[in-house]
Amino acid sequence: MAPPADGGTVVGKRSLTVAGHRTSISLEDAFWSGLRDIAAARASTVAGLVAEIDRGRGAANLSSAIRVFVLDHFRSRAPL
Repeated sequence: MAPPADGGTVVGKRSLTVAGHRTSISLEDAFWSGLRDIAAARASTVAGLVAEIDRGRGAANLSSAIRVFVLDHFRSRAPL
């Protein structure tokens, strides 16, 4: 995944249905892009992947949990 020209710092807000209710999530464009890539690789939807993250996040803020999930995903695949 190549970083966006702006460094991924533009924040985009999206509305999704998670656990049966609508919620708005604000993430930097780079994280939205990463989330879409991961969902596509898993043959899932972004909403489905966010629901999975939501179920496992504990007390963490959902946006923060998504950022950590995306970061961990790509870090685990990066060569050392």
